[in-house]
Amino acid sequence: MPLRIARLDATEVLDSRARPTLSVTLATANGALVRAGVPSGASTGSREAVELRDGDQRRFGGQGVRQAVDHVNEAIAQALIGRTFASAAEVDAALIDLDGTANKSALGANAIVGVSLAAARADAAESGQELWQYLAARSRTVPRLPVPHFNVVNGGAHAVNALDFQEFMLAPLGAPGIAEAVRAGAEVYARLKARLAEAGHATALGDEGGFAPALQQPEDVLELLVDAITDAGYRPGRDGVAVALDPAASEFHDSGRYRVAGQELSSGQLIDRYEEIIGRFPVWSIEDGLAEDDWDGWARLTERLGGRVQLMGDDIFVTNPGVITEAIGRKVGNSALIKVNQIGTVTETLEAMRICREAGYTQMISHRSGESEDSFIADLAVGTGCGQLKSGAPARGERVAKYNRLLEVAAVHTDLPYGLPH
Repeated sequence: MPLRIARLDATEVLDSRARPTLSVTLATANGALVRAGVPSGASTGSREAVELRDGDQRRFGGQGVRQAVDHVNEAIAQALIGRTFASAAEVDAALIDLDGTANKSALGANAIVGVSLAAARADAAESGQELWQYLAARSRTVPRLPVPHFNVVNGGAHAVNALDFQEFMLAPLGAPGIAEAVRAGAEVYARLKARLAEAGHATALGDEGGFAPALQQPEDVLELLVDAITDAGYRPGRDGVAVALDPAASEFHDSGRYRVAGQELSSGQLIDRYEEIIGRFPVWSIEDGLAEDDWDGWARLTERLGGRVQLMGDDIFVTNPGVITEAIGRKVGNSALIKVNQIGTVTETLEAMRICREAGYTQMISHRSGESEDSFIADLAVGTGCGQLKSGAPARGERVAKYNRLLEVAAVHTDLPYGLPH
């Protein structure tokens, strides 16, 4: 069904870190009314689409988004309202043309992504489909409920502590379904909190709902996670609850060296450390194990460990089809993290995922550290059938909204498969 936009506007609202972001409202001529919340990252790749901030130090320390809001309400609205589009993909094409830059810097990626998400949601409503069903048809994939990856310990740019690795996640790979997976995440999270409290650590939360203990060594965190998994009655490992890491190595990389817990390491020495870690602990996935500009190191990491664990590119790939294509050609990584706001539109996101699928690279849909209650990414994970979603800890409303959406889908559509694609 053609998509005719009758109303389009944006409002400056707050994200989960008390920073401004956009809420975009779109109405169609047929009466569908949808909204989309725009996420924002703290740990970002240098090649990401440009998020537009006002820079006015009198408001929100310069982080306001009034310019991006104005771009939606003026230039974008004028270009889209009253027009009939064959699909949301045509809306995305119009947005890309209107911006005219390679990195969305003219209108701002935060303005564009809000409109793109809203257009996809409106297109789904017009077609009478749930959002995940619409995205499955659009991407020509078999839908699947994903394995949730719960970020339960935060460090790096996501917490104020001495831990250089940014995320330690629980992955219930052995769960028989999404309800059991969410239960496992919540139960291990509770046991981890108890262990931290017993050891005298504060149990305050980082940006993504994980704990931020005063630890330095990643191995100390991993030991705690294994104990918590066991305490909760689960088996540590791929047949139970495994662990995924996001060191976010670009954040502790400088002048060709990596600084971890006071140690200065070369790429090779950090790869050695990862090899020791996966030998000792049930780690199944490592995201951004090396810096975004360390392409040679990434190639060595992939050659050495790519047959044993998932090696996922985030800062280095930035959901960019061109960059991912280059990485595949250079045999860098074997998986891609997928964030719509890194590239700017749903269309480009689906293209990045198609390229990954055809090359045999796995994909994980991801939230950002600054989130809203919008659960779009949960439907994106189901619809594209990628089998993996990370949305933070099983705590904080903006994180839990995504996991609860998965539970809602599973409760109604009991025939949907769960887990990693085979």
